[in-house]
Amino acid sequence: MSRLLEAYARVAGEDVIDHLSQLAAQYRGMKVVHVNSTRVGGGVAEILDKLVPLSRELGLDARWEVITGDPVFYQCTKAMHNGLQGNPVNLEPRWLEAYEETNRHNAEQLRPILEEADVVFIHDPQPAALLGHFPKRRGKWVWRCHIDASRPYRPVWRYLRRHVSSFDASVFSLAGFAQALPHPEYLIPPSIDPLSDKNVDLPEEEIAAVRERFHLDPERPLVTQVSRFDRFKDPVGVIRAYRLAKRFVPGLQLVLAGGTADDDPEGETVISEVRAAAGDDADVHVLLLPPDAHRVINALQRASDLVIQKSTREGFGLTVTEAMWKGRPVIGGDTGGIRLQVVDFHTGFLVSTPEGAALRMRYLLNQPRLIREMGAKARTFVRENFLLTRQLREYLTLGIGVLTGKGEWIELG
Repeated sequence: MSRLLEAYARVAGEDVIDHLSQLAAQYRGMKVVHVNSTRVGGGVAEILDKLVPLSRELGLDARWEVITGDPVFYQCTKAMHNGLQGNPVNLEPRWLEAYEETNRHNAEQLRPILEEADVVFIHDPQPAALLGHFPKRRGKWVWRCHIDASRPYRPVWRYLRRHVSSFDASVFSLAGFAQALPHPEYLIPPSIDPLSDKNVDLPEEEIAAVRERFHLDPERPLVTQVSRFDRFKDPVGVIRAYRLAKRFVPGLQLVLAGGTADDDPEGETVISEVRAAAGDDADVHVLLLPPDAHRVINALQRASDLVIQKSTREGFGLTVTEAMWKGRPVIGGDTGGIRLQVVDFHTGFLVSTPEGAALRMRYLLNQPRLIREMGAKARTFVRENFLLTRQLREYLTLGIGVLTGKGEWIELG
């Protein structure tokens, strides 16, 4: 066993690594390729950045490819994303033309790789139209939807369905997100990498240095939200909740930390809205961090008494998982994949309004012992359900099922 696999075994257990090795052996001589639209920013890129190297460590011939496009393409795919999450959006003809042309161009660039691959995972709407350009493909193609598509805007879904119906299988994070498609559908929640810079244990000196860097008072309570600056993350609503809670929790500090993704053209507008809402309040810290600020985010979460993720729509919410892994209760929006992680009154609280979030902040910040107890439950819950090793096991199992046509069970020799 390599040093890397030994490190995962110490966290997840040796039996987990043995199981992964058995599954990986079924892929001997095969090529597995993942395709998405960005290497930085957002949960999909973070997962693939760790999932693919771990796959290789197990002996798989695994690759990660990224499609590229112009601003009009990303404007279209952002609208698709919002439409899948239920917003009524108009996909303008020139956007759709850019979407089709961008996928056609990227298909030509990736043809030598994708045509010969045995299993191809296409992540989200951006590269979904690639499939139509590979009539002579050798392998099986799987569409992986990370978005809460439970109540999509129907014109957007009708358009995307024309592209994704031809896949050999699709994957959703929750049963409630799935849409009817003419092929097998699988449920695989996302995960975090416990060995990444964003999740490893940090020395107290490093946490203290981050507090000092951003002028955070260690003697006063701190609540943090880490996420892309996106309206669905409701950062303005978080500021409102903080102001309501501060009436009863003197000295309360708030951090809104994150950045934008390469494929999200709305980020700068949302940041401006957040800064306007924060105004001149010295206790509201709006931090625009670079994509590689993983240890800084880690330290901010560990420096916090509570972590909040007040999303109004959420595919899964890896920042929730990350905070829980660090033993922090999470006040999360009662939506999407957050419901899968935040067990009300046990690993945190589910809320629907700024007023509800403020009430739970006030309640927990006045009970330090309860914060510790809920934080301990949260870490255990993540270890048992949301580590990278579990997600890779399910991807490998899915791939074998699609390749062999076995649906009920898979026997390993």
